[in-house]
Amino acid sequence: MKEFFQWMANNPFALLFIAVGLAVWVGKFSFKGYGLGMVAAAIIIGCGLSTWASVYGVKLELNTFAKSLFYYLFMYGVGLRVGPSFVNSLKGDGLTFTLLAVISSVLGLGLVVIGAKWTGLPTGAAGGLLAGSQTMSAAIGSAEQAVTQGAVKLAPGTTPEQVSAMIALSYGISYIWGTVGIILICKYLPKWWGVDAKAAALEYEREHGVRNVDDVALTGYRPFATRAYKLENAALGGRTISEFRQQNPEYRVLNVRRGDELLGADPSLKLALGDVVALAGTRADMTTKLGLVGTEIDDARVLNVPLAQAEILLTNKDAVDRELGSFKGDLAGQLVVTRIERAGQPIPAGSGTTLQRMDVVYVAGLPDAVTKAATLLGRFATPSTATDLLTLSVGMILGLLIGAISFPAFGASVGLGNAGGLLVSGVIVSSLQSRLRFFGNTPNAARNILEDLGLVVFVAIVGINAGNSLLAQLTGAVALKIFLVGFVACTIPPFVVWALGYHVFKINPAVLMGGVAGARSHSGPCREAAKEINSTVPWIGFPVAYAVSGILLTIFGYFAMVLAQ
Repeated sequence: MKEFFQWMANNPFALLFIAVGLAVWVGKFSFKGYGLGMVAAAIIIGCGLSTWASVYGVKLELNTFAKSLFYYLFMYGVGLRVGPSFVNSLKGDGLTFTLLAVISSVLGLGLVVIGAKWTGLPTGAAGGLLAGSQTMSAAIGSAEQAVTQGAVKLAPGTTPEQVSAMIALSYGISYIWGTVGIILICKYLPKWWGVDAKAAALEYEREHGVRNVDDVALTGYRPFATRAYKLENAALGGRTISEFRQQNPEYRVLNVRRGDELLGADPSLKLALGDVVALAGTRADMTTKLGLVGTEIDDARVLNVPLAQAEILLTNKDAVDRELGSFKGDLAGQLVVTRIERAGQPIPAGSGTTLQRMDVVYVAGLPDAVTKAATLLGRFATPSTATDLLTLSVGMILGLLIGAISFPAFGASVGLGNAGGLLVSGVIVSSLQSRLRFFGNTPNAARNILEDLGLVVFVAIVGINAGNSLLAQLTGAVALKIFLVGFVACTIPPFVVWALGYHVFKINPAVLMGGVAGARSHSGPCREAAKEINSTVPWIGFPVAYAVSGILLTIFGYFAMVLAQ
């Protein structure tokens, strides 16, 4: 084994991707829905390899430049992802979930700092505890930034490597309950509170006319229907299509066949008895006026009308904060909304769903209706594989400049640092791009690479570099203290958020389940909560709280290190 570890020490790139590959592989395993995930696995694999190598006298270590580079790319990617949602959180109902996320994040920070100081944990433990107990791996980077910037004063004989190792150790120990605990809490909080969240979800679905997005699969039900009728109603004979639409706005005439000739659907076209008329509308509307036109017939020629589907990005300010059902008069019987995504997550869609800026609305129907919907809502979200590298470079430079701004505090020069500056820069760039639309294209796949690869590589390097001094600091007493402080910091904030949301803000319990998960910036608990009550209503409360807490907890890794001195 010594020869193998020595080979890895001499080939740092191979070492890095061995650690990353193992982390991704191990992260895929789960037991009854619970697993480490690739990020937590990366720090465990990195520490494990490095500690194992140290037994043979081999020191595994990777360049800190690579560590910083990948972390900076990750932070910029996070800013790009949460930017539009973060801006949306500053108005309307988003303010409530913003406040809950702030309370949860600040409370988590306070509990970690008080616990670390009260139990006398070594320098670095607070940063790792915050990252692990709040399941915010990115906080590891901001915790290390506090050390490299000199905001944390090291005790005599303590090296930065030892502090980094303590950050990694605290993260690994507290992350286990940080993940499992918040999932269990989100799933069972309503029951512990004596609340029927499943009934609350059904009530929300009925009130807002939404359907469970998990039920939208390959089924026999189609909300949009096209049918052909032979015109036998004498009252309609001689009327134009436009006049027919004025009296029956829920229907759309698609085509008319007279004899062997297809006449199309010009609004001025006069209908005649014996015509075969192709109508479109919702399935419900098609059954409310049976016999309005005449006998339904099977006519492939008249029904051979092309349909279209598209993804529409909601950017039109006139459509923001409107309920989806308010557009029925403009598009009745012409298209259906098949899905709505907010901050990358599907949300229940119905007539009472309130639209927000940067929602992605999936529609299917008549081509001109799809085009009209895009005009009313914003623009087509045309997928693109091209990334604007110029904007990426400008955004990175802007972030580094923001990070260079500092002010004196705590006896040192304090600022956002490069990582925090890049996070802010990503928010700025993505918010501007969503409004100006002529620059800064970063496809989801490219942004995911920035986030996933950036974070897992960074954490793997932290683990590898920390493993060299891990055994010297690991004792049973220290591990127990870390676990207990992490347990408290993980458990208390969700209960406080739930109590405030349910009793003070009167939030629907099913929606609040997602808000609690979002306030901890973790999608896993929201997913499990949705399964528990068999509804996707929890995803309504998730996006805003997720965006806000993601930014706060990332930055709070820095302050946990400073305040716990």
